Amino acid sequence: MPITCKSGCGKNAALKRPKTGDALCKECFFRAFELEIHHTIITNNLFESGQKVAIAASGGKDSTVLAHILRLLNQRYNYGLELVLLSIDEGITGYRDDSLETVKKNRDDYQMSLKILSYEELYGWTMDRIVAQIGRTNNCTFCGVFRRQALDRGAKLLKVDSIATGHNADDIAETVLMNILRGDTARLSRCTDIKTGSNDDSSNENCIPRVKPLKYAYEKEIVMYAHYKKLVYFSTECVFAPNAYRGHARTFLKDLEKIRPSVIMDIIYSGEQLRFKDTVKKPIRGTCERCGFVSSQQPCKACKLLEGLNRGLPKLGIGKKSKGDRMIAQQEKELKLRERANLVKNDF
Repeated sequence: MPITCKSGCGKNAALKRPKTGDALCKECFFRAFELEIHHTIITNNLFESGQKVAIAASGGKDSTVLAHILRLLNQRYNYGLELVLLSIDEGITGYRDDSLETVKKNRDDYQMSLKILSYEELYGWTMDRIVAQIGRTNNCTFCGVFRRQALDRGAKLLKVDSIATGHNADDIAETVLMNILRGDTARLSRCTDIKTGSNDDSSNENCIPRVKPLKYAYEKEIVMYAHYKKLVYFSTECVFAPNAYRGHARTFLKDLEKIRPSVIMDIIYSGEQLRFKDTVKKPIRGTCERCGFVSSQQPCKACKLLEGLNRGLPKLGIGKKSKGDRMIAQQEKELKLRERANLVKNDF
């Protein structure tokens, strides 16, 4: 027997919302999903009329739905935004090169300009070459750090007022779990923020705010929305992702969700309410002396990792600073010994 849509529209329900458990028809689901994101944008003052906003576009479900909905809401509620797409090419053969074709399709469908920046042009390295150096462990550290800075670099080139990312509720809940498991209080204190990097926090012109309009949207509902709207997106997982630490948090979260569907929102709310003692040391946002971009350490993590790659010490930026200093000292000692040996040879 067909189930009637809970909204009272009189139509038969086509789906059950994972977030609320309500049986809805497709049209009522679209309306509820879009209204929730509109409410998130308005109540958190994510945008101002006249702003230029870059959408971090990977071609995946999250960024595709984000681009579609921001364009839709911008027209429906007259946000007054100029929307552009910003993509980062990490240089992963068989993954990013294919997903960028989807981004180009989104560019045409949504009539937005697109800027693509590559790791190779920014850093002189691709992820394929980095993995060849570092191996299948810690490679996500390089990719994550470089990608975050690459978005800042792209945003500066485009002269945008903010960057909208496709982080959804599942992503944020996973990040809360990861930071708890790692004891990373610095990241834990800000990972649930819906808006980060505000210009109020720093005088650095490279400090461009990032916003998360999909913060309270479940991953399952994003997939359902994309499916029923027939949106084109790329769904293949990154070839280097299976070894990522996040995968363990994701598996744990999915197991919890089977028992308690509200666990995703519960974890986010818990993260939002966390308070730390005054004695807990928090990172101070500053400017990297080398690249000029935002950093809470000197040099920034991206510059440190890049230095390690260029020195032939790919693990230089992994772990404690003291360990990296010892690696540099040892390398410089060996270089001096080689120079001395060459001088001795030239004497004969």
